[in-house]
Amino acid sequence: MPVLSATRDFFQSLKSQGQDAPEFAPKELAERVHDDPYLALKLLIEAERHRSRRLGKETTTQLATILQLGSDELYALIADSPVVEVDHPGWKTAVSTAIMASGIARAWSNFRSDTSPEEISLATLLSETGELLLWHFAPELPIQAIAEFEAGRANRTSLAQLNTAGFTFRQLTLLLADVWQLPQMISQLIRGVDRPRTHIAQIAIDCARHLMQNPDNPALPSDISNIAQYIPGIAKEKLISILPISETRRAHILACLQEE
Repeated sequence: MPVLSATRDFFQSLKSQGQDAPEFAPKELAERVHDDPYLALKLLIEAERHRSRRLGKETTTQLATILQLGSDELYALIADSPVVEVDHPGWKTAVSTAIMASGIARAWSNFRSDTSPEEISLATLLSETGELLLWHFAPELPIQAIAEFEAGRANRTSLAQLNTAGFTFRQLTLLLADVWQLPQMISQLIRGVDRPRTHIAQIAIDCARHLMQNPDNPALPSDISNIAQYIPGIAKEKLISILPISETRRAHILACLQEE
């Protein structure tokens, strides 16, 4: 299982400065995990292996994975990891979308006073695991799927994936969740079990995709209308406020909503 090159560089720099975990707070390390979906998955799988031996509570947040493993194992795992060596716009978009969606889901979950926004954040970060791993292990498959879609031979990305790979990348994600026996709560959120928390994760993913396609995407007002159904009592201005766009674009989304 790989990590991003920026991740390994960061942790190597900490080691070279002699900054072990007792001097570098676990919460700060958890934020770094949030910026790397590959590392988040790697640590979750490893933490669950530890948990199964100790019969402890399921690991469902980035911070819990770090606390479960301990600093020495965290640094060792990262040091021994290969680095994702991909320089394709499709891969960069996939990684950026996962990270952005995770942040949006966490912010919206906080508005809802969720019991654990970090669970929703982690599940959202891992929702496109299948595609992200293909970019590392078999990059020709997502590249072919993108070419199929852009050539107009498929009107949906999932159909383009079926045409070129014989399966959708979403199917691969769900299969891997079973194979790795991910924690039940994380697996349910990834699968899309019909609950408000799941809808928050899915709408955050849709919103991030729309933002990556175009910060002025006409689908964004619909995303805000959709999320408002699951976070009652929160003004739409506040729901829009956490999006990583300019104030001008936020105002435009709000104006579109007011016209409805």
